Amino acid sequence: MSHEPLLTVDNISKSFGGVAALSAVSLEIYPGDILGIIGPNGSGKTTLVNTITGFVKADQGRVVFKGQDITNWKPHKIADVGLTRTFQVMRPYFSLPAFKNLIIPLFSPRARRTGGWRGGGKTGSRDTVAVDILEEIGFERDSYVPYKVASSLPTGYLKRLELARCLSLRPELIICDEVFSGLSMSEMASMVPLMEKLQMEGITLIMVEHRLRELFRIANRVVVLNFGCKIAEGTSEDVMEHKEVKEAYFGSEEVFGYV
Repeated sequence: MSHEPLLTVDNISKSFGGVAALSAVSLEIYPGDILGIIGPNGSGKTTLVNTITGFVKADQGRVVFKGQDITNWKPHKIADVGLTRTFQVMRPYFSLPAFKNLIIPLFSPRARRTGGWRGGGKTGSRDTVAVDILEEIGFERDSYVPYKVASSLPTGYLKRLELARCLSLRPELIICDEVFSGLSMSEMASMVPLMEKLQMEGITLIMVEHRLRELFRIANRVVVLNFGCKIAEGTSEDVMEHKEVKEAYFGSEEVFGYV
């Protein structure tokens, strides 16, 4: 593991109409990490993701990726340097088959510059590579699922399709915004080893989650937000013993489910 952070968020603040959504939030993630970001609803988790990835402009602070200041860059420029994200509310091209959703990122400058997908020298048409990627994340290649229009896919496959679109860009860091939400227990059970596999293949992960039990199985470190402030950071065991975290989550179903 490198001693230099892959991503540094330095005192990021953001307000909407005078209401502080983020207040001087700082964190670092190192290559090969899985960092969890948790907090009650309205704590600023998605605003932080949107600010890191350029969908929301920071009022102050810096975002540094691989030593380069990317604060307030456009989302496509941030993706082009290897930092991608999924969306809590999935955003596929609903009228296209699942594999066709990957064609646009496979035509991107980053995909062309890096020689296509990261998966061990895969060659062939982009359609073939797209199906290869879907197979790697759990689509059954010999079924019709990769060829179904995205609008007909259940939530579990749509979550995987979000990840597949990220992988098409050969990213170094993926931010997963509630990848476990809306999944059945069996779907979550199969998603956990997938995230571990991505980590083993060299992809660094930030996971924004409410499903603490599953997150704590795989996260190396956890950051806790509440009312836009970072209130704790450490291992899952450490942060769940933190007084402010207990107060923030008092009565929370997720924490009771974890304990």
